Amino acid sequence: MANYTEAQWNAKKIEMMEKCFEGFSEMGLHGTGIRALARYCGCGTAKIYTYFEDLDDLIIQSTEHCMSKVEQDFMSKAPTDINDLWKFIDEIPYWTAEKHGKKYRLMYQVYTHPKYREYGQKFFKGVDARYTKYAKALEGKLGIPYEKLTPLIFILIRACVHYALFEDEFYMKSQIETLKETLELFIMKYNPNAIQKED
Repeated sequence: MANYTEAQWNAKKIEMMEKCFEGFSEMGLHGTGIRALARYCGCGTAKIYTYFEDLDDLIIQSTEHCMSKVEQDFMSKAPTDINDLWKFIDEIPYWTAEKHGKKYRLMYQVYTHPKYREYGQKFFKGVDARYTKYAKALEGKLGIPYEKLTPLIFILIRACVHYALFEDEFYMKSQIETLKETLELFIMKYNPNAIQKED
């Protein structure tokens, strides 16, 4: 550690969290210990203990970090205007399932485990705040009040995550269609002058 600056040490820790989370995603949470993760990462167990107190600490920190990155990735796909909205809604469930499906499955294994449930509660409280902020950013682009957008974002995320977990297309499509109809009603109410191109 003496050979690293603080920034370098933090970067190495992030790299280790992401690699270990990937390892859990591939090998499963249960029965995967520090030795198996070290082999997966191509390092010794001592290197993992440099950054984490124990396996629980690694699981807690890596899950929070990696799922926050998934959120950011999801939000970066946000529609820029009304015309972009429908394509976004149609494509995002398939995109997120392909890109992040294993991570969602692992997240639910972690946060539904009795040992880690309190960390899941904390994480999802943060999700509430972050998605409200996300809705506020979309408000100006879509012309719909963020208070109306926030619950719709949760519906979309739930549909995407459920599809990523179980590939249940009926569940996902039924939620997406209801979401679209609700958005159409909100656009008519709050932003009736929006130009929607039907190609």
